[in-house]
Amino acid sequence: MSLSERLRARHTDEAATGVSDPLAPFAPPPTAASGDGWLPPSPPAGVPAPPAGASGPHAALATLPAVPALAEPAPATLSSRLGAPALPAPVSDALARLKNRAEDALYERVGGRLSDPSLSEEQLHALVRAELNYVVEEEKVPLTGEERRRLTREVLDEVLGLGPLQRLLDDESVTEVMVNGPEMVYVEQHGKLSRTSVRFSSDEHLRRIIERIVSKVGRRIDESSPLVDARLADGSRVNAVIPPLAFSGATLTIRKFAKDPFKVDDLIRFGTMSPSMAELLHACVEARLNIIVSGGTGTGKTTLLNVLSSFIPEGERIVTIEDAVELQLQQEHVVRLEARPPNSEGKGEITIRDLVRNSLRMRPDRIVVGEVRGGESLDMLQAMNTGHDGSISTVHANSPRDAIARLETLVLMAGMDLPLRAIREQVSSAIDVIVQLARLRDGTRRITAITEVHGMEGQTVTLQDAFVFDFSAGVAPDGRFLGTTIPTGVRPRFTDRFAELGIGVSPQIFAPVPGRPLR
Repeated sequence: MSLSERLRARHTDEAATGVSDPLAPFAPPPTAASGDGWLPPSPPAGVPAPPAGASGPHAALATLPAVPALAEPAPATLSSRLGAPALPAPVSDALARLKNRAEDALYERVGGRLSDPSLSEEQLHALVRAELNYVVEEEKVPLTGEERRRLTREVLDEVLGLGPLQRLLDDESVTEVMVNGPEMVYVEQHGKLSRTSVRFSSDEHLRRIIERIVSKVGRRIDESSPLVDARLADGSRVNAVIPPLAFSGATLTIRKFAKDPFKVDDLIRFGTMSPSMAELLHACVEARLNIIVSGGTGTGKTTLLNVLSSFIPEGERIVTIEDAVELQLQQEHVVRLEARPPNSEGKGEITIRDLVRNSLRMRPDRIVVGEVRGGESLDMLQAMNTGHDGSISTVHANSPRDAIARLETLVLMAGMDLPLRAIREQVSSAIDVIVQLARLRDGTRRITAITEVHGMEGQTVTLQDAFVFDFSAGVAPDGRFLGTTIPTGVRPRFTDRFAELGIGVSPQIFAPVPGRPLR
């Protein structure tokens, strides 16, 4: 007899006798043949009698009324026990599973041709799109028009683009993409940070996207070299860090550059500079003054460097030197040099300093260094002091005075035991103009100072501001700064060089604004 039959027999006994024996279900039931006098109990009132000939437990089972099944209570969740609202149950995304199958089938069909150098970008996209349509048809899954477009877009992004990040990179309002592990993706739009709904399926998925980026520019990233600087095809700057350095998972930062580089009119429209400042900077570049663009991270130094380089006259030979190629110069005669990290054996490194030294043998009219951050600053200053006028570079600093101090520190990093006064004389004689950039609290990027380097007075490098940002104008109710960069009323001494070269500059650009304090 099964356990359920014993329990039902026990239920019958208890109903007849009112006695409950907890061990009864587990004891072998007596039978009529055992001689113990066991007889089936009489059925309760209202219960039909067993059929004739029935005896033993079978007769008792026949007398049992139907017992309705009780619904099993759902197990209590932690959120219900704590009184918090329960999260919605995860919904299986059939489209995501179809996408994974389509990707696998597509790789099987065209995987070898994705790296075919004979195919142009348009031909490769057409091939993948045609094969993808065939794969989707083979799946025989009914899809709406919107679902089919979504599936096609996501698979194309995964196969030919950067996966979930591709639609963020295609959004022109997004200026920076920050990935903090597979489930946290932030963007910068209009100077403000916000979290997106974009996710990676796993940390391995994110690692594949990172490796796809760095492999295209001849870089590598692995446990022995867990951080890398790279670039996208459009020049966007990429930085990636993976474990063990990135404790919370692989981290990826992409700083986008506009497909159509910003021009001086765009910066005037954005409020980064005024027309008077643009006129002055155009004259400084044309007069071959040495310019340092100073600012913090993300203030727009590279963008301004691109704009300043657009003022360089046609017909001059320009040599650009960068850690990762980012500049988008519009001139024809441009030589672009890029530093190279060491290989897996620690050999083959080419530093920016090596490239600066080499550029002096390339007959440059202009040397543009993307950023000085080490001993190359000494070679750059010496080049500026030995006939290579009109050079432009950037440096990380918070003010023009800090930029001078930073250059002094970078020169000391060259390993030359030079006295401080000699370094300051090199800096003061080489640099003519410092353009200071800042990103304000409202997210806007502004030129906050255009400063002339006068020379030395004793042990100090003297500076004179030609334009400064007017913070005294206050802040609007929406947090936007009301001030602009205004002239101080002081005419820089380098304007005498403009007159010698026949470069016309309106005297009105240095006129002070009435009612505004002068510096």
